[in-house]
Amino acid sequence: MANTPYPQSYYAASANAVPPRPTLQGDVETDVCVIGAGYTGLSSALFLLEHGFRVTVLEAAKVGFGASGRNGGQIVNSYSRDIDVIERSVGPQQAQLLGNMAFEGGKIIRERVAKYQIQCDLKDGGVFAALNSKHMGHLESQKRLWERYGHTQLELLDERRIREVVACDNYVGGLLDMSGGHIHPLNLALGEAAAVESLGGTIYEQSAAVRIERGANPVVHTAEGKVRAKFIIVAGNAYLGNLVPELAAKSMPCGTQVITTAPLGDELAKTLLPQDYCVEDCNYLLDYYRLTGDKRLVFGGGVVYGARDPANIEAIIRPKMIKAFPQLKDVKIDYAWTGNFLLTLSRLPQVGRLGDNIYYSQGCSGHGVTYTHLAGKVLAEALRGQAERFDAFADLPHYPFPGGQLLRTPFAALGAWYYGLRDKLGF
Repeated sequence: MANTPYPQSYYAASANAVPPRPTLQGDVETDVCVIGAGYTGLSSALFLLEHGFRVTVLEAAKVGFGASGRNGGQIVNSYSRDIDVIERSVGPQQAQLLGNMAFEGGKIIRERVAKYQIQCDLKDGGVFAALNSKHMGHLESQKRLWERYGHTQLELLDERRIREVVACDNYVGGLLDMSGGHIHPLNLALGEAAAVESLGGTIYEQSAAVRIERGANPVVHTAEGKVRAKFIIVAGNAYLGNLVPELAAKSMPCGTQVITTAPLGDELAKTLLPQDYCVEDCNYLLDYYRLTGDKRLVFGGGVVYGARDPANIEAIIRPKMIKAFPQLKDVKIDYAWTGNFLLTLSRLPQVGRLGDNIYYSQGCSGHGVTYTHLAGKVLAEALRGQAERFDAFADLPHYPFPGGQLLRTPFAALGAWYYGLRDKLGF
């Protein structure tokens, strides 16, 4: 079987050492077979193991190979559609349940890091940066909304205050969320995988699920083996392919690009981000950045619909970085990579069950770091017979992209062009 390595990213180059994991060969029996060793799968596995389930995880490549090991590393609360939008579409009772969960993912991450002593450069503090007065008005409304759901670690930043946290002249203000923050995302995934194994779970790498045999006792087949289980959790997200056709129809893989500078040194790094917070702006097609543990700048942005890999990632992202920080115009870029996330038409996650025993969560639409950790807990609760929170997500309406799979990419790109133009014009 071919061995699929990590992409050549900063995260892969600075990953903590881990032991090799086996490829599945032969037959295995378990309570729960989890497909995908990213955050959703690992979070599900951990919660299930902590409640006495036998768990087997199948990973097509390596732990954290997909979005979990390639993202911007930012702990951002809530969902890609904020709670007020959810309130208008689903009503107050369901919205209250979802709103109460909107800030839980970040807490789960911190609990995992502390409980299992995961070394992932965890830092507190995230900033939403406003480029104009409309953005600032949105952040003021967001603060009131989040506080209504009990989330109070927030501070509005005026033009003077935001200069104290980020050395960028483009912003008129911002919102600081001290329960936000940032991590080395691949090391978080690797630490969670080690925690899974410490509790008796098994992870097979280079073991792609190629077919699910549905029924009362479902079987997941790989190239060289199979797993018989009572339940299956499908957690492949943008890397699931067409394993479950029902899930592919209502979602679209999208690529985002990230670059990482050479080490900046303590003095320059502290000048750029004095409190070491992470930052994302308020544009629809947003830019985001943060410092690493060894004082590099990780800078990401842009979306490629349909998940094609651009020919020159640095040429796309470096100008965005220089626009934010002209002082970095001569700094070398050491790493550039792309990774896929899964977009839904509503930009809300898709959660559900196929038959009686196949559960899934997918479509974080750009807010995956925190949501996936919550999803693991919610899926585990459902398998234990506590489905209220699962049902709150499962009852969200979802629709296929206009034009089906053939036309979903051009339609989405046209929409992104429109919102990108609005960003540029300041609307």
